[in-house]
Amino acid sequence: MRTRLAIKLHGILEHFFPERRLFLRSDTDTRFIRLKSSTQALAFGGASLVLAWSIIATAILLMDSIGSGNFREQARRDLETYQVRLNSLSEERNARAAEAIAAQERFNSALEQVSVMQSNLLDAETQRAELESGLEAVQLKLRDAIRAREDVRTELASLLSEIEAGGTGTASSGSVDTATLDFLSAALARTAEERDQVVVDAQDALIRADEMATEIRLMAEKNDTIFRQLEEAMTVSVKPLDKMFAAAGMNADSILNQVRRGYSGQGGPLTPLSLSTRGEASLSEDVLRANRILNQMDRLNLYRIAAEKAPFAMPIKDSFRFTSGFGYRWGRLHAGTDFAGAHGTPIYATADGVVTFADWQSGYGRLVKIQHEFGIETRYAHASKLYVTPGQRVSRGDRIAAMGNTGRSTGTHLHYEVRVGGKPVNPMIYIKAANDVF
Repeated sequence: MRTRLAIKLHGILEHFFPERRLFLRSDTDTRFIRLKSSTQALAFGGASLVLAWSIIATAILLMDSIGSGNFREQARRDLETYQVRLNSLSEERNARAAEAIAAQERFNSALEQVSVMQSNLLDAETQRAELESGLEAVQLKLRDAIRAREDVRTELASLLSEIEAGGTGTASSGSVDTATLDFLSAALARTAEERDQVVVDAQDALIRADEMATEIRLMAEKNDTIFRQLEEAMTVSVKPLDKMFAAAGMNADSILNQVRRGYSGQGGPLTPLSLSTRGEASLSEDVLRANRILNQMDRLNLYRIAAEKAPFAMPIKDSFRFTSGFGYRWGRLHAGTDFAGAHGTPIYATADGVVTFADWQSGYGRLVKIQHEFGIETRYAHASKLYVTPGQRVSRGDRIAAMGNTGRSTGTHLHYEVRVGGKPVNPMIYIKAANDVF
């Protein structure tokens, strides 16, 4: 069976590759080389494989070239998109900065108005107390005058009765009655003058009271206008901060209480108002509104302090592009956000705090760690230079390092991390939360 198969296979090879001889002739001799069918088949097969490999390799190289061109075009489009996005972010940041400056100016103006308003309220309360005291004195004087007039009338009536009863008396008695009549006439004249003076004083007091009431009403209307403006300003200023801390996942009341414990001093225009005219604890509606506004301003001031201590700012102020965000990559957590820029680009602290580490650390390269309030820590990795030392206190916006390519890095960039209670969180939560405020 094998012999038949071999004979059949040999016949097929003979059909396609008949045996050939190559003759080599020289001057003295002639030789030939015999090419068997199997040898020709092997040579043909080898040549076919080489040709096929060449075709496939050429096709792969051509496809790679086409794909590379598409990738470069896509990269160029992505770069243009990044540039447009960066320009948009830069314009938005400038707009937010202008809004922040305007809000700060409104805050300062409101603070001045509250101070003036508090002084006006104190003056108005003092004037009202003086007016009440003056009215009481006029009323007492009027009561005394009325009482004196009634006494004189009673005495006059008594004397007249005595005169009528002694009308038939002697001449000496008549002279006494004449003296009594003169005395009574003088007393009546004095009483009339005092009565007229009391009436004039009472009318003056009533006119003055009307004037004071008008002044108080005008002052109340003015204060109401100021109150409305301040309440609107406080609402516009405080609500975005409430949203910012909520968007960052921070409990605003807990944060403010913690800040309040560290800044417990009070004074100046933020002292609560407590007015009294007679030693009694009584607050007017204006005072209550003023205290509500002062409480809101105190909350706004605490928000400002808290915002300085939380990482709401950007670590890079120059041109940059985002290269990698927070999340899992190839099964491993990328615990921060990467900002790519030019070598040596300044890196800034994103909040007030204390430097706890400034040295080389494996993987991070040159690294700066800053401990902030509320259990928050920020990290700035792959720096080329460090400008701070451990234990140094820094403020938001202080330059702490320069961008580099140290440690496990594939290019010049900043690896920026935010950790809360030791656990990494997405830094963009804080940055995006502050976009509507700063």
